[in-house]
Amino acid sequence: MRLPLMIATALITLTAACVEAPTSQPNRLGADGKPLPKLYRIPLNAKQKIPYEVLDAVNSLRAAAGAPPVELDNRLTAAAATHAQDMARQNRPWHFGSDGSNPIDRVRRVGYSGAMLGENISETYETEIETLAAWMDQDDTRRVILDRRAQHMGFAWHQENNGKLWWTMIMGGGVPMPQPGL
Repeated sequence: MRLPLMIATALITLTAACVEAPTSQPNRLGADGKPLPKLYRIPLNAKQKIPYEVLDAVNSLRAAAGAPPVELDNRLTAAAATHAQDMARQNRPWHFGSDGSNPIDRVRRVGYSGAMLGENISETYETEIETLAAWMDQDDTRRVILDRRAQHMGFAWHQENNGKLWWTMIMGGGVPMPQPGL
């Protein structure tokens, strides 16, 4: 009985000795003394999948809150992509475009006829799911995601060469927006 136990122990020890111990790199610290974020690069093969993964996550969150599911809308996604790129150019996360536009203007420009219910934005190095979790942790951005009137979602990002990500989510639906001049 002791021999099989000794053989098993020897095999485990031998296997452990053959496995190279991972080299741990020290955390790099920023000027504030906090660890710098880890770089997250969006792989080319994930660009088509990410909006649907976020849509699935959003619809799971909405279902848990008793809200109906939303669908991806190409027009809202186009408005979100334009704004993500523009925030990167401006180097600040805010809801106004460099041309003075606001979220409603951008949604109208792409021909979306429903109501623009809200826009969530983020400047981060975090993944799309980490960003969604951060939005859910804030009352105002959580309200946008869980708005029961929402029927459509646009989701896009822009990633800079340094890895910084600019995320934009737009929720729309409900009563169509009045058109200017009508």
